[in-house]
Amino acid sequence: MIAACLVASQQLTKPISDIAAHLKWVGPAISEPDYTTWGASPIVGEDGKVHLFAARWPEGNVDPAWRKSSEIAHYVSDAPEGPFEFVEVVAKGSGLHGQWDRFAPHNPEVQRFGDIYALFYIGNTDHKQPPHPYNQSIGMMISASVNGPWRKVGQVLASSPDPEHWTHGMQVVNPAVIEHEGRYLLYFKSRQRGTSGSAYAVATAEHLTGPYTLPDQPLTSKDVTIEDGTVFKWKDKICLLTTDNHGQVTGEAGGGALWVSDDGLSFNPAWTQLGYYRVPHYRPDIDLNRVKRVYGAHPKLERPKVLLIDGEPSYLFAPSGWALHGGDRTANYVLKIDLPDDAGPVPRKK
Repeated sequence: MIAACLVASQQLTKPISDIAAHLKWVGPAISEPDYTTWGASPIVGEDGKVHLFAARWPEGNVDPAWRKSSEIAHYVSDAPEGPFEFVEVVAKGSGLHGQWDRFAPHNPEVQRFGDIYALFYIGNTDHKQPPHPYNQSIGMMISASVNGPWRKVGQVLASSPDPEHWTHGMQVVNPAVIEHEGRYLLYFKSRQRGTSGSAYAVATAEHLTGPYTLPDQPLTSKDVTIEDGTVFKWKDKICLLTTDNHGQVTGEAGGGALWVSDDGLSFNPAWTQLGYYRVPHYRPDIDLNRVKRVYGAHPKLERPKVLLIDGEPSYLFAPSGWALHGGDRTANYVLKIDLPDDAGPVPRKK
């Protein structure tokens, strides 16, 4: 069980991870004048280039546009720090009534498993509230090349039809996927009835395309809101990096939380750490009164995704609801994780 504490904002209650301590701001990875861009998932392709799969839409706002108009676009660069160039749109809403992805492919998560690239994402049947947000689920596409063509597999994870299951009638979103000991672990966010927070959990499958089995219980504590998980292996540990928008885990409201596990199915509370600070920690030079606030009360990172190079977390990609680069739209930013040689996933001994 992931333990969490309700604490005052900005009063750190967890150790500072090596990732949080060694992030260095680089700048925009994706910034488009005619699109609002959101979460971007990075991967090194078979061509040696860095590819980003990002959510974007033409409207200037974040909500409600993301749930109505989001599409997933492909960008490429010769290096992790960019510049990234647009390649193509790989996923749009199907527009088909009653289909799980009628609207707004979003939350892209790209991974390579052997010779197969898998692109997980969410969609919804109706962008209006209600039934949104409880009509969202996870699907995927696969390809033999990072450059496509992509074959649509379809929906792979949705809420349980069992009225007694904790996900019943709730959304299933924010996919993050890893292969471990012959099984595929699909992390997702949902909710528990009667609680005020979100819940993170992990579904499992023997095959990449499923079927995925929902867990009997979530990983997280009740009434704790975390989301936007990204998962990666680092020095024989499985790391899950999530947002901590209310500071309920680390004390840094708007920062990130790093959860660490031996098996990916349970996380050791003693290893939970601050995953990253809010933006001003890495950009003390920025005048927040001069940048446009498109979405959100705090200058923070959203939808974090980590790029591994030679097995080490090397770059963090994340959007912000604040146009920190000085534009009028949101953008995706890249930060370098400049780790020392003795860095690792578990907290340093005092």
